[in-house]
Amino acid sequence: MNDCRAAVITAHNQPLEIQRVPIPELEPGALLVRIEASTLCGTDVHRWHGPLGDGDTLPIITGHEPCGYIEKINGERTDILGSPVKPGDRIVWSYVSCGSCYYCSVALQPCICPGRASWGHNRSDRYPYLLGSCSEYMYVPPPCLIVKVPQAVSSASAAASACAYRTVMHGFDRLGAVKSHETVLIQGSGPLGNFATAVARDHGAKQVLVIGAPAARLEVIRRMGADAVLNLEEVTDAKARQKWVHDHTDGRGADVVIQVANNMAVAEGLTMLRDGGRFVSIGAGGKANVEVNRLPQEMIFHTIRSGEPRHWLQAIDFLASRKNKFPFEEMITASYKLEQVNDALKAMASYQVVKAVIQFQ
Repeated sequence: MNDCRAAVITAHNQPLEIQRVPIPELEPGALLVRIEASTLCGTDVHRWHGPLGDGDTLPIITGHEPCGYIEKINGERTDILGSPVKPGDRIVWSYVSCGSCYYCSVALQPCICPGRASWGHNRSDRYPYLLGSCSEYMYVPPPCLIVKVPQAVSSASAAASACAYRTVMHGFDRLGAVKSHETVLIQGSGPLGNFATAVARDHGAKQVLVIGAPAARLEVIRRMGADAVLNLEEVTDAKARQKWVHDHTDGRGADVVIQVANNMAVAEGLTMLRDGGRFVSIGAGGKANVEVNRLPQEMIFHTIRSGEPRHWLQAIDFLASRKNKFPFEEMITASYKLEQVNDALKAMASYQVVKAVIQFQ
């Protein structure tokens, strides 16, 4: 086996091509994984539409949310808990960080390590070629930490844990305890918003409010534990949305606001946060110039990017241990074959689905 099929972006805003890409030799400690599921993310759509400013040069294999079975290992490896891994194990794995710079060793923020490497934006014509998840196989570099996927978690949900879900776990890690009297407001009803709703509910919030769209996504988010939802497409006035939040919080505003829609939503979210509240802005939307008209007194503000390796584990454990409490599989709303990757990206771009998955089995 010298090559495999992969979905390659060869030109922005043009259909992806299914190409045969070389399978690389494994350096010591590296793995080759046979992909079973690759979920798609809004970032994949943005990257398809145009370069994101992080070194994107075409051609690239799209996708950064993989789950699959170990095909080969060069040497001996253990998972994040210290247990040996072997061919046939189903896994997800962390991004690369150097482990020795200031951000890795002192600040404990490997997600901003200068030597960090992630997937879905690496050239498919340069070694090690297979660093995108919309491919039959994927190369796992030696520094990646490995998380085994338990039988209770589907490959599609596990794949989503490799981006959206682990970033949410990172956000709640930084947020700290959610108290039983607190209202959590979530801006956004995509995969991040759905999973954040479940985590906020599980962490004991008094009520969880969600502002998002379209209606189909809000129906899923209700089943994930939202107490009340507001449809952006129906309530287009920002002051009316602010009043809706204040009406649900005795006029104070939410104790916690979690922004998972777009960085342009930050300014509006701050008008909905009570004085002394906590604001968490998670991923979603890249850089933006935001004009802030209100800054709550004594507020705490966190910005979240990606996650540490332990957040991959936390997301997988949450999916496994709460599978009877939340309908996680409803978040995977459409399944496609590799040849249908363009249909999947279009469905994500038009918000027809919450989460799309490319299935390889």
